[in-house]
Amino acid sequence: MKQYIGIIGLLCGLLAGTLLFKFLSKDDFTMASLTEQLTEEDTLQNEQDTLLTEFGSDEDEEQTYLPGSAKSETSFMEYLGLPVNGYTIHEDVVKKNEVLSDILGNCNVSYTVIDEVVKKNKNTFDPKNIKPQKTYFVLSDAAQTAKFWVYEETPTNYIIFDLRGEPYIYACEKDILTTLKLATGIIHNSLYVTLSNNNLNPALATELAKVFAYSVDFFKLQKGDKFKAIFEEHYVDGQSVGVGDIIAAYFEHRKEPFYAFIYNQDDYTGYFDEDGKSLKKAFLKSPLKFTRISSKYTQKRFHPILKRYKPHLGTDYAAPPGTPIMTIGDGTVVAAAYSRGNGKFVKIQHNSTYTTQYLHLSRFGKGIKRGARVKQGQVIGYVGSTGLATGPHLCFRFWKNGKQVDPYREKPARAEPVRKKYLEQYRMYSDSVKQILDTLKYQIQTEDFAS
Repeated sequence: MKQYIGIIGLLCGLLAGTLLFKFLSKDDFTMASLTEQLTEEDTLQNEQDTLLTEFGSDEDEEQTYLPGSAKSETSFMEYLGLPVNGYTIHEDVVKKNEVLSDILGNCNVSYTVIDEVVKKNKNTFDPKNIKPQKTYFVLSDAAQTAKFWVYEETPTNYIIFDLRGEPYIYACEKDILTTLKLATGIIHNSLYVTLSNNNLNPALATELAKVFAYSVDFFKLQKGDKFKAIFEEHYVDGQSVGVGDIIAAYFEHRKEPFYAFIYNQDDYTGYFDEDGKSLKKAFLKSPLKFTRISSKYTQKRFHPILKRYKPHLGTDYAAPPGTPIMTIGDGTVVAAAYSRGNGKFVKIQHNSTYTTQYLHLSRFGKGIKRGARVKQGQVIGYVGSTGLATGPHLCFRFWKNGKQVDPYREKPARAEPVRKKYLEQYRMYSDSVKQILDTLKYQIQTEDFAS
């Protein structure tokens, strides 16, 4: 069950008002969906509050579930489509080291029944996925025997055991309310800190990094870099459960402006700039997210273990052990092996020109072996300190025509732009949304007064 409220309210113009985009699905987000205007509020906070309003909601508003409330528990079970008359509802959480047989066994369900229902429904639910502190509900009859067991897998997904008659298991999804929000900020410390200080979902940092992964080096963000974004946020029972798509965004890095607009053409949805050029390039800017460069490509560096100067023809990224490492582009694994100096490493040939290598891994990613095909952004290993390494980090190496080069000096080709037949429509759309972004004012932050 998923309720997608497809109304996007957008602010446009200094005094003229705001634009409202209404669409049935994200794929239909085009200028043809522009339907009405709303009055602009004076402050960003008011603008965001307006956008949080649920447009077109049903008259019978869904009640919010309140843990521990008998009335709420009953309403919630009814909401999930379960019968409540004649049953006692008990709410609890999974305790440390507690397993399914412990929980249901305490509810007078025989081990034979538990084993039977798990084996018959192994494709629906694996009891090994039960985690401590997760909420569950038991609906018991007068004999205190469980007839339903409801496990909260995520804030939106529930696993339901129907233990009446022939037992079976099925999944149920709570309604998700998706609303549009605005975000602006000037970076003083880090993108994450700026979002947190501005009462914005920190998960937006990851989404912005994905959108601008080919244009902005998020390891080199500077004080004074700026961003604006129009993005989706998902809610369940009034609580945020995650960030959805970024509809449009602006990022200013080292005083260089970058725009991104989501657009669908021929069943492909991607991000394009104001001229219709794809933001996606042949390679990601970095194989890691949100770490720091500890050593750059150089012809002369003092080696901390060998205690002598030698060329360092790679880029070192300091990161905690186990941090996922992504391949920067599509390609074929030509080596997934171990050597004394490199430790565990993966080498990927992307095409006849470019090859990349990832060193000192703690372990390889799933399915990573010689001959495996990999997709851009796929996890190919995890940060470690194997080989000649003083601590956990990734040494990333980049070859062009068989010669190691500095990846930060390369300018790989872009992916396909907006096609000619859609370009006029795209420009109408992007120009209007760009006007909205340009109009948004940066949120006042406490750090501004300390600058």
